[in-house]
Amino acid sequence: MTIAVSTGFLAGDQPDLVVESFCRLAQKYPQHHFLFISHRRHNTTISNAENVSSIITGPQTKNTLLLQYWFNYKLPAVLKKYKADVFVGMDGICSLRTKLPQCLVLQDISFLQHPGFFKGPLRFYKKFTFKFLTKAVSVATVSEFSKKLLTDKYNIAAEKIDVLYGAVHPVFKPISFEEKEKVKEHYTAGKEYFLFTGYIDLHSNLINLLKAFSFFKKRQKSNMMLLIAGKEDDYYAQFSKDLKTFKFRNEVKLLGCPSKEELAKITAAAYAFIYPVLYEDFAAEPLQAMQCGVPVVTASTGALPEICGEAALYADPADFKDIAEKMMLIFKDENKSKELGSLGSVQAQQYHWNKTSELLWQSILKAVDR
Repeated sequence: MTIAVSTGFLAGDQPDLVVESFCRLAQKYPQHHFLFISHRRHNTTISNAENVSSIITGPQTKNTLLLQYWFNYKLPAVLKKYKADVFVGMDGICSLRTKLPQCLVLQDISFLQHPGFFKGPLRFYKKFTFKFLTKAVSVATVSEFSKKLLTDKYNIAAEKIDVLYGAVHPVFKPISFEEKEKVKEHYTAGKEYFLFTGYIDLHSNLINLLKAFSFFKKRQKSNMMLLIAGKEDDYYAQFSKDLKTFKFRNEVKLLGCPSKEELAKITAAAYAFIYPVLYEDFAAEPLQAMQCGVPVVTASTGALPEICGEAALYADPADFKDIAEKMMLIFKDENKSKELGSLGSVQAQQYHWNKTSELLWQSILKAVDR
């Protein structure tokens, strides 16, 4: 069987649902051929296995018209040429002009509830997602929360949609006391710190995080610092400007976007991980902290309670005082902090790429066996 997969959205070298899942599937099922199709070259190597091929076919989808042309005309020709048996749309897009069975994977559906947070072409996904869901034989998404949004919005049968939770890289793990001290010495001159990682954008709710940190500092009179690491977008300049107006700005440090290995060390050395985002389909960043044994305070929104379970403290992201209260609880109650770290380590073990890849495989087979 030849499984064709769209990989056009891969831009960097970070492991994700495509890389981690299909690398495992190609190794586990050597009798099948995996064909990765993209409209442009990218830096990510999915797999070097003998049963894996990569195809680059233009034009580059620089706008939504070219996106439609690529999926509806260029892609069907490639699928026919290479005699594919099934197509897996990993970026939430189906071809509307092929009879080949398709498995549609939706990783980000923020356009349904918070369109301002969506990173892709908003009008395109709003216009065509129902058609994609109808065209696909099987559908997969990354949480029960996302599944319910899709079934409620589009009246899609629940049994058509599979949930395949993601996972995080094994580089995120606990480190020794000596290693923690080295990290703190490097970044905070030896001081303890709260950590946020993720996008530096409006969705991340960082202004309320700053307000919560200021509230914490005024109440606790500690030398605790706040480190913020993540990908920058157009909002970064405004956030940097707003940061300069905060009283405790000198105890907040922006780290930019460290390498995966360095971020893992920074995470493992944190006093606690604070994640007050306004929306989330999954919870990769909190799971990274949990896998390191670091206590987590996160928002009570989106899929976060589903993914983090009882292993985190939850706060209303709209209420900075609530966020601060949870930060103070972890700071003042050492037993609670240790308990959360232990619970988080156990919770993170539920999510691993072997399980994710097998769930994705079952969804693909569902499309083939229509």
